[in-house]
Amino acid sequence: MPFVITDPCIGTKDTACVDVCPVDCIHPRKDEAEFETATMLYIHPDECIDCGACVPACPVAAIYDGIDSTPASQKSLIEANAIFRVGEAETVARAEAIVTSHVAAHPELMAIKPDDRAAAHGK
Repeated sequence: MPFVITDPCIGTKDTACVDVCPVDCIHPRKDEAEFETATMLYIHPDECIDCGACVPACPVAAIYDGIDSTPASQKSLIEANAIFRVGEAETVARAEAIVTSHVAAHPELMAIKPDDRAAAHGK
């Protein structure tokens, strides 16, 4: 899995990463039905070409460049990114359930503003 979107995206859902992605692998986009209800954005691992354009575009440093670089506190979100599929209600629900569990398990991170949250991942 090339890239993983993590919890600073929760409460932000800034689509700057979507705008720079050359293959449209970040979902849901603003024009997709799931955008309004999704808790965060997700990177489709099979569509991603591993270009890295999304990383510097993310204003809250929510994107990590792989499983190994994803902090321990964010590992559950790897699975959420791996299974989310636009237009597939079951996979959307499963991914959102993982995110909901992540939020419940990390109230200390969720209490930090999204733009400061990435700095707290390593602590």
